Amino acid sequence: MIPNEYAAFVHGFFEMLGLSLGAALYRLQRRKMGGQSILAPGEFAVAIGCVFGAAFGNKAVFWIEMPHLFVQHWATPTLLFGGQSMVGGLVGGLLGVEIAKKLTGITRSTGDAFVFPTLLGLMIGRVGCFLAGLEDGTFGVSTDLPWGIDFGDGMPRHPTQLYEILFAGLLWIVLARWRTALADRPGLLFKLMFVAYLLWRLLIDGLKPVPYAYPLGWSGIQWVCLVVLLIYLPLAWQQWRRPVVAVHGVTS
Repeated sequence: MIPNEYAAFVHGFFEMLGLSLGAALYRLQRRKMGGQSILAPGEFAVAIGCVFGAAFGNKAVFWIEMPHLFVQHWATPTLLFGGQSMVGGLVGGLLGVEIAKKLTGITRSTGDAFVFPTLLGLMIGRVGCFLAGLEDGTFGVSTDLPWGIDFGDGMPRHPTQLYEILFAGLLWIVLARWRTALADRPGLLFKLMFVAYLLWRLLIDGLKPVPYAYPLGWSGIQWVCLVVLLIYLPLAWQQWRRPVVAVHGVTS
């Protein structure tokens, strides 16, 4: 682990690196797919919707997770902009894109291009979370397992950041193998990634300290995951089960 005085810098560095490389991969994929420039009117609106939606969701879900801190610091506006949540960023980004598409009249699916850039950014960002240790707050509860890691408080803990990197890597491999088979169902690849990540967080956050307990002893993030899954999982299942009809050699 790194000294506490450098934790914020290191975490921020890996966060920005993840965002930058994820954005670069997104642009590269779009060029290979022959898509429009991101500066094209409709595409730009989608990008803006994604950024602002992710930024809002990022903060909103963090404060759902930490309502006690909101109560303590409500009179300090600068502190209210602190904290972040990957779950919130994904959910907010999805909502932002859908709103932008409605406003601009875009009906085609745009989510699949975000799948691998999102996973890349997640894996890189979690390296920063791991190195930041206790200062980051993404560590797990204590464990007697041989791979438990002491983040600086003398207590071996589940390295949940590393678990998430491994999960994202495995999900990348699975979705990469399915990408061609799912090409005739635009949007399904993103739905599968989104659902898989929410299910993962619903489970893995059970191995993390709960900063504020909601019903069932769950954290705010776990409840957000459950609510969104109840809404979104039927959509993914419906598209998964929908038959692909071939017309004159063309699938639709």
